[in-house]
Parts: sequence; structure tokens; C-alpha cells
Amino acid sequence: MVQSSAQDVDQYLAEAPEARREALTRLRALCREELAGFREVMAYGMPAYEREGKGEIAFADQKQYISFYLLRTDVRDAFADRLASHDMGKGCLRFRQPQKIDFELVRDLLRATAATPGTPC
Repeated sequence: MVQSSAQDVDQYLAEAPEARREALTRLRALCREELAGFREVMAYGMPAYEREGKGEIAFADQKQYISFYLLRTDVRDAFADRLASHDMGKGCLRFRQPQKIDFELVRDLLRATAATPGTPC
């Protein structure tokens, strides 16, 4: 999908490949559960979660993987040990196979993000 023109997250998920839709839906559910006070929006063609108008979390269905964007360097730094064994870009955690998404790690990252305000990169 790379960059979607979906107007909302429901449409985004409906357009996602069936093989990845369940994992993307689960990521959304975790975000909505753990990110109290955040607003769900579409930004740069992907679902994103903003606090005070600033995006801190996003996820996307890319051509070769599902990406989870963790836009807070303080949270990334706090989880450096747990993230070390994963395919991680500057602010993007990549999961090449939907069935191998570490949802417990994602939940912990979301909780840490929600716990304190911070500055997205």
C-alpha cells in the first residue's frame, strides 16, 4: 500500500491486503487501548496518533513489511535493549511477517509513550 489516500483509518484497513489486515487491525486496537488522550488521524497516508497536535505513533502497510513508527527518541532509547534484536530504522520498527509482530513489545512501547509527554523527532 505504501501511501494510502484513505480518508480515515477504517477505509485504510479495508484497503489493506487481506493477509495483513488482521495484524494492522490489532495494531490499531492496541493504539486505541493504550493511547488514552491521543487523537487518531490519517497523516502521510497512514494511521497516526497525535497528542496536542503532534504525531507520536503511526503504523503502515508497506510493500515488504508492516512498519510501526515510534516517533519519540526518549522511548526508543529506553527500549534500546529490547529493540536491538528487531529490524529497526531511525524511527521505524519493521515486521516482515505479520505473524511475527511482537505485540507485547508494541504494547509496552505504547504504554511508555502514553505515560509521559515528549517531543517527537
